[in-house]
Amino acid sequence: MYEAKNAGRDCCRLFEPRMEAESLSRRELASDLEAALTRGQLDVHYQPVVDAASLEARGMEALARWKHPTRGFVPPLEFIPVAEKAGLIGRLGEYILTRACRDAVAWPASVKVAVNVSSLQLSAGDLPDVVRRALRASGLPANRLELEITESVLLDRNAANIRQLLALRELGVGVVLDDFGTGYSSLSYLNSFPFDKIKIDKSFIDGLGTRAEASAIVLATISIAKSLNAVTTAEGVETLEQAELLRSAAVTEMQGYLLGKPRPASDWLFVDGKAVLAADVSGAALAA
Repeated sequence: MYEAKNAGRDCCRLFEPRMEAESLSRRELASDLEAALTRGQLDVHYQPVVDAASLEARGMEALARWKHPTRGFVPPLEFIPVAEKAGLIGRLGEYILTRACRDAVAWPASVKVAVNVSSLQLSAGDLPDVVRRALRASGLPANRLELEITESVLLDRNAANIRQLLALRELGVGVVLDDFGTGYSSLSYLNSFPFDKIKIDKSFIDGLGTRAEASAIVLATISIAKSLNAVTTAEGVETLEQAELLRSAAVTEMQGYLLGKPRPASDWLFVDGKAVLAADVSGAALAA
């Protein structure tokens, strides 16, 4: 039944032994994830978000990481859906949020921390309370926290979700529209809520310089965001050519492997406004 549902409408699927094996594996993974949350065994890595002009760090995006004792590294694309189906996404989200706020307190006051929020966390109805607890426990000012949501949160124009976003805004927290341009009616979402920042999806950045339509979408998004007084962040910047094209298009911020890969908080230092790896600083000092 679930195989048929995942495949779409008007189809059928016959039972295969692998289906049972996959189902058992998911249940075991969910059980292990719950245990990892209880024991505090998940980690958080951070990727810099930099000012496009100066390359100074404007923020760090928190990304959940899990090294399973027997399976090894489990990708977020694998364990986050498991958490959602097993009813663990609320605990996972609060765990990451609390950890991110505590780590960010040690950074310069000009550096924000961004945390992704699942649509299921919003639908639970208590996200503002969860955020208040994390801020209170860490001492992080609300204006240094950004919550990234995807377009699916606004897909059904859920009034309760909008109320929660407004409550978060009243706390002083920034609200970011993630993966912009990949939904069914992206432009209409900008009319639903006054976002502080719009993140341009990596799929469009990949096409810069090679696909005219990708460049046109990036330029249009930057123009629209500017008219709405919203910051724009280009995700997935991996080449110097992409960075230069984005700079010439007046994008506000950039993020991607060219500017820094996700690493633990202990690996990052902030020197002259820039996020640099502690190992690089140590190496330079030894060389000197």
